[in-house]
Amino acid sequence: MTPVPPHPLAAFDIGPDGTARPIAEAWPAAAPGPGAAWRWLHFALADPALADWTEAHLPAVAAEAILQTETRPRCTPLEGGLIVNLRGVNLNAGAEPEDMVSLRIWVAPGLVVSVRRSKVFALDDLRRAAAAGTAPTSPGAFLAEIAEGLTDRFEAVSVQLEDLTDALEEAILEREDEDRAVDLAPLRRKAIRLRRHAGPQREALGRLSEGQSALIDAEARILLGESANRAARTVEELDAVAARLVALHDHLEGLRGTVMARNGYVLSVVAAIFLPLGFLTGLFGVNVAGMPGTANPWAFALLSAANVVLALGLLALFRLLRWL
Repeated sequence: MTPVPPHPLAAFDIGPDGTARPIAEAWPAAAPGPGAAWRWLHFALADPALADWTEAHLPAVAAEAILQTETRPRCTPLEGGLIVNLRGVNLNAGAEPEDMVSLRIWVAPGLVVSVRRSKVFALDDLRRAAAAGTAPTSPGAFLAEIAEGLTDRFEAVSVQLEDLTDALEEAILEREDEDRAVDLAPLRRKAIRLRRHAGPQREALGRLSEGQSALIDAEARILLGESANRAARTVEELDAVAARLVALHDHLEGLRGTVMARNGYVLSVVAAIFLPLGFLTGLFGVNVAGMPGTANPWAFALLSAANVVLALGLLALFRLLRWL
């Protein structure tokens, strides 16, 4: 029975000069056509025919790796090529950037197979360029451009997060704006989730740039090293953002504690003033015989004046003791 053909999202033969030519094969071979230096095939993970195609054309380990539903960034050299898993920020409509998109790549002599679950904009840039007739000249250059595109977008999201943190610091530290506390929780979650993927990405790019695979030429290795350095810097920036958000959280907790202590102190002072006043009014309100002033028409006025004098005296005493 003839196997159901896959439907590549991109299929190009690329010449030594980077000229890209679309492939029209129904069942694309895993080797470049005549005159081409290498072939790029890009699939959606949801393609129902992808498993049959990978089983027929790729080593078993590579086929299993690029079909995994859950991946983490890594670079694993095999005898016949490289397994490269990378992550990128999610810029698809309705998605949060920290809900990372994954990219699975198998690189072999003359062949690059990439598989994605959701749209990866860095890869889509290469697809559009290839459709216009221009592509990287080698699989190593392809990896370098992918790494650069992913890192560019990762950095942009990191810088945006840093700018938001700067604005919060200004609002909280300079204007003592306690209402801004509600904004800290989502920012902290975003920083933590981005950092969780940025670390393995840095390691994967570092292994790519430092490895000795013949599939990656010297120029591509330099470019990959630059992307690895930028990824490391992004990790450091995300660590700094997370630390600053923790400091802001602690500062807000301190402000709340100060406000609560001040309010409690004011209530204690008020209670200290009214306690003796309440005692006096309660004492003179006892309905028993022999209470002084019951026959004096000025008794209530005198008692009220005495309470006012006592309250003022207590206020003066508290100020003298520096309690107010």
